[in-house]
Amino acid sequence: MSDRTVRLHRVIAAKADRIYRAFLTPDAMAKWLPPHGFTGHVHQMDAKVGGTWRMSFTNFTSGNSHSFGGKYLELVPNERLRYSSVFDDPNLPGEMVTTVTLRQTPMGVEMHVSQENIPAVIPLEACYLGWQQSLTLLNQLVEPEIPG
Repeated sequence: MSDRTVRLHRVIAAKADRIYRAFLTPDAMAKWLPPHGFTGHVHQMDAKVGGTWRMSFTNFTSGNSHSFGGKYLELVPNERLRYSSVFDDPNLPGEMVTTVTLRQTPMGVEMHVSQENIPAVIPLEACYLGWQQSLTLLNQLVEPEIPG
């Protein structure tokens, strides 16, 4: 069996608390997580260890949607998030686990993302492309310092 994991690394010119909040705030997740060409809707989010979350992505061109959700496995404020994801579609079997680590540096936040156990029918290159697009959107959300 091949390794069905993608790993990404970024340095984002922002504070760790904003990146952490972007993963745990429904409106933020809907804004940055869907890759280009998709809209997102968070249906449920109970951001605590053992809590669950659910969301869906809709293809803007076709209107087709896919939904997924999971549990929060580990939450260390401003440092680490770990959560599971399961697709509702039986053709996308298995439970993925995403781990995000954050480390504040003088230049911003060093962020590592790994997503394990990606269903075999999804090309890993598609996951890399989607995550790269999502992380660009995350940068656009968390980097600006906009006075209140």
